[in-house]
Amino acid sequence: MNIGQAARHSGLTAKMIRYYETIGLLAPAGRGANGYRRYGDKDLHQLAFIKRARDMGFSLDEVSRLLALWQDRQRASADVKALAEAHIDDLERKIAELVGLRDTLRELVGHCQGDERPDCPILRGLESGCCAGDHGADD
Repeated sequence: MNIGQAARHSGLTAKMIRYYETIGLLAPAGRGANGYRRYGDKDLHQLAFIKRARDMGFSLDEVSRLLALWQDRQRASADVKALAEAHIDDLERKIAELVGLRDTLRELVGHCQGDERPDCPILRGLESGCCAGDHGADD
């Protein structure tokens, strides 16, 4: 199949597939007589693997390592587990950061009257880098 068909089948864009080839995440596709890229079942399987790993938040470097482990039938599952556990730790850190951001924004919004006045605790909080409540914002 051509790159457009591979993109539709994999859920990736043609641009992403070309990018993955450029950075070496995906082996360059074979070319048909017309010069267009041609993808087979093995390529589609690998694209699905890449997409799923990216959907789970793995970085391109991590996906590259996962692909190498996936293709190495002599791998130790401990290596895969260690990579996944490190990714979980990173996700947990990001989740904690997002929860903190949400809570800060929620507090700022809670201090905003949302009326016609120009005074805005949300903008003050963004300007000062801290919560509206920390500066005695209007309740």
